[in-house]
Amino acid sequence: MSNRNLIAKLLVLYGLAGLAVPAFGDGSVIDKIYHPYVEQLEWELEWRMTHENENPQTGVDRPQTHKLGLGHGIGEYLFAEAYLIGQRSADDSLNLYAYEVEALWQLSEQGEYVVDYGLLFELEKEHDEDIWEYATTLLLEKEFGRYSTTANIGLIYEWGDDIDNEWETSLALQGRYRMSPRLEPAVELYMGEDTLGLGPVLMGMERIGALQALRWEAGVIFGADSDTADYTLRAALEYEF
Repeated sequence: MSNRNLIAKLLVLYGLAGLAVPAFGDGSVIDKIYHPYVEQLEWELEWRMTHENENPQTGVDRPQTHKLGLGHGIGEYLFAEAYLIGQRSADDSLNLYAYEVEALWQLSEQGEYVVDYGLLFELEKEHDEDIWEYATTLLLEKEFGRYSTTANIGLIYEWGDDIDNEWETSLALQGRYRMSPRLEPAVELYMGEDTLGLGPVLMGMERIGALQALRWEAGVIFGADSDTADYTLRAALEYEF
């Protein structure tokens, strides 16, 4: 994929420009960190959850967010997924909150350049309100032996009748030790306008067939400023087939 060399260099400049933007996206940006790789023709059934202990400004517990998605590798370098997003409120009811579609575009072969590149495109619509959100995220990853580092640098635009139109940015970083396929400890950092958090995450994979696997992630991200929840629990489970 040498013809993508120029694109890759431009994406690095895009990422550096994104880091220079002073304002980060509002609300919590703690969620899954994406890697810039696609498994051709793979199907994926995914569940994700985040739970913040409370809103530091109001002292009220924030609702849990659940995502249920179905994705498919529709080409050698393209993966698409659609999600239903629900929120569990204080009365323990789970309600539909939003819809989301995303596409991950792998831009380099693993190890082809100094850093592996990819792009993530996301479009979200809230269920009961006229609020839309579109995000383009630059995905960067580098391996050092059994260690790997990953960066997700996002540029976000929100619009609609029920929200002020605005641009935002986000940043998520992960350092991971590939101890074994079944267990990989990591540390993650998240930055946003109302988020500054750092904490440990464990992840792993279990093969359950020739072309089937279960991947899991679980972690706790501790707030590092007065706007971030004291801790946020995050978990994910993926069935690949």
